[in-house]
Amino acid sequence: MAVFGFLAFALGLFGLISPDSLLALLGFEVLDVRPAGDYTLVYMAASSMAAVNMGVYYVLASSANYTPFFRWTVPFRLVTFAVFSTLVLSGAAPSEFFGVGLWEGLGAVITGFALWREGNLLPARQSANAV
Repeated sequence: MAVFGFLAFALGLFGLISPDSLLALLGFEVLDVRPAGDYTLVYMAASSMAAVNMGVYYVLASSANYTPFFRWTVPFRLVTFAVFSTLVLSGAAPSEFFGVGLWEGLGAVITGFALWREGNLLPARQSANAV
């Protein structure tokens, strides 16, 4: 989780510093001049800032060993994998973008497997007699 958090943070910073470089890395066309009404760079700044924040959340959750957070990420990362893969398969996104979906999907599976091995995949049930 800490590694994922650090990478999300680093890629988010990369997108804030050089959005065109991140677009190229993801396989999107980089325009020399953007037409009026093109908000690609605004979207890149917003999504990059979200990645920075998410990276910090993951690192903090990892340092606190906050297992519920780890559990929450598994289904949502699988949904992200499905959506991003669908974008590539439908032709809405370039094939390089599949790497982002794959990263999310594999991360979800690895996280789920690690939780399962540690006996933490499902939350512990509390006894009805517990006070």
